[in-house]
Amino acid sequence: MDIIQIVSIGLIATMLIILLKEQKSSIAFLLLLFTVLLIFISILDQIKYIFSLLQYMAEQAHVESIYFKTILKIIGIAYITEFGAQLIRDAGLGALASKVELAGKLFILMLAIPIITALIETILDFIPGAAG
Repeated sequence: MDIIQIVSIGLIATMLIILLKEQKSSIAFLLLLFTVLLIFISILDQIKYIFSLLQYMAEQAHVESIYFKTILKIIGIAYITEFGAQLIRDAGLGALASKVELAGKLFILMLAIPIITALIETILDFIPGAAG
């Protein structure tokens, strides 16, 4: 599916959701969920291509796979968190959306600790007398 089709689906769904929101808000929200899932499914091939390209680039740069996998997990958590928080916010639950975003940030921080530690150790190795 190309971008024009995706944008068209989004615009048509938006008009229907706006029309339904006043009288049938639960159906409007279900239509929103369905549209979001349809768009997400339609871009899965592009996502797979991007991940395979990133994998190839990491192999060419001789990046350790543990770091590469961790970075991909961090990116995935960021996108999933944003996706979920926006859906929750669209349902009118901004406070809950903020808590989902906070949880996503904490998971990202947990995953990033080994990378940050390795980076600090590498920097300390370059500073004479700093390594213990």
